[in-house]
Amino acid sequence: MSECAPSQTLSQWLAGNGFTAGGIDSTIQNGTTPLMRAAHKAEAEIVRLLITACARLNARNLDGNNALWLACVSADIGIISILIEAGIDIDNQNDNGATALMYAASTGKAAVVERLLQAHPNTALETLDGFSSQDMAATVECLTLLRRVARQRGVL
Repeated sequence: MSECAPSQTLSQWLAGNGFTAGGIDSTIQNGTTPLMRAAHKAEAEIVRLLITACARLNARNLDGNNALWLACVSADIGIISILIEAGIDIDNQNDNGATALMYAASTGKAAVVERLLQAHPNTALETLDGFSSQDMAATVECLTLLRRVARQRGVL
């Protein structure tokens, strides 16, 4: 078995989730890859197995989101950390220009915002409508975290 071949556990998971056998980069509805699905379902062991099997870390679905965005939806800090440590594009902008940080801030997920900020994302990025993560912060806690980083970086 090659270094990047899926394990039997992973092959079974792929089949059970509607992906082609051995298709670590195959897609289902909305261009969802196995890595995106596992991140969204908060299945850390499957995320690890997919990364080990050389799944495309920065694949994007039909909305332009990568697995990090979907990990932020599930708010699983462990999976977010796994993806960041594996080298996922933390600044990926989807079709509206939104990043995972913007999503997390706009949904008030302070723990997710804090973890993403530890990875030094570009906090100056804006959506197509000109909104930054600070503009989109849904809670005072998220806004405070974002402002603290902006001050540290000399942006405020």
